[in-house]
Amino acid sequence: MSTIAATKDLAGIQGTWAVDPVHSEVSFELVHAGVDTFRGSFREFTATLADGVLEGSARVSSVDVKDEQLDGHLQSPDFFDAARYPEIAFGDGELTMKGVTRPIELDVTVNGPTTDPFGRERLGIVAEATIDRREFGISWNAPNQSGGDYLGNDVTLIARLALVKQEA
Repeated sequence: MSTIAATKDLAGIQGTWAVDPVHSEVSFELVHAGVDTFRGSFREFTATLADGVLEGSARVSSVDVKDEQLDGHLQSPDFFDAARYPEIAFGDGELTMKGVTRPIELDVTVNGPTTDPFGRERLGIVAEATIDRREFGISWNAPNQSGGDYLGNDVTLIARLALVKQEA
């Protein structure tokens, strides 16, 4: 689904919706060593949906790949360069990462709205996009001894968002 189609899917959702971080996740995955999938996520992120427009950001310093040393390497200039570019942002069909802004195509699934036991309206959104990390200045790699590159260049970004409607 293209960004335009995703925007049309969200356009009919009126009001302001804020992310419920306890029930949401922002993550990424890519091919690692040519044989498996490497996954990571961000512990700190924001997201809002306001009258059909989805926006959000993730703190680079909150990257989590279950290895403290690798978390540090991902924050270095080899990858996200957290000191110079502390956030990754999405809005208006564009992704900004490491100082580079590019349009991206989203595949969006919307679930709901529904009303929870506490009377709050909730909405579920799963948004996915695949990007070439090199287009955002993230080109570190190493050769596999058996051939090919250690890291794949295509990265799938996934936002699984639980949103709560805000009162006007």
